[in-house]
Amino acid sequence: MLIIIDTINMEQQEEIYSKVLRAGRRTYFFDVRATKAGDYYLTVTESKKFTNDDGSFHYKKHKIYLYKEDFTEFNAILSEMTDYIVNEKGQEVISDRHQKDYVKQEFPSEDSKKEPLAGNFTDVSFDDI
Repeated sequence: MLIIIDTINMEQQEEIYSKVLRAGRRTYFFDVRATKAGDYYLTVTESKKFTNDDGSFHYKKHKIYLYKEDFTEFNAILSEMTDYIVNEKGQEVISDRHQKDYVKQEFPSEDSKKEPLAGNFTDVSFDDI
């Protein structure tokens, strides 16, 4: 389940406009910030929750900074990559981490196709020879 929170003009002067996307154990923060010169840039932060053995938890965060001069190329590549994934695999989520009833399909390997397995045989009548 995704939850999007829209926050405008937060208390911190540095954050101009923010959105939060909650996606399971991950939370994505999209923040428009201002440079010292007053120009805007975007930070995208992924925060992932981890549970320790004792039941306590901690978060790991990864952040990227995206500046205006890179928006066009970044958007083009992001769009190309997401379109590729949807075109190749569709919209349906097929990951065991996202579906409780997911069962991985086992496909025969090339080696297993060449050699018959013991006990896998067909009765042959030699009367016709």
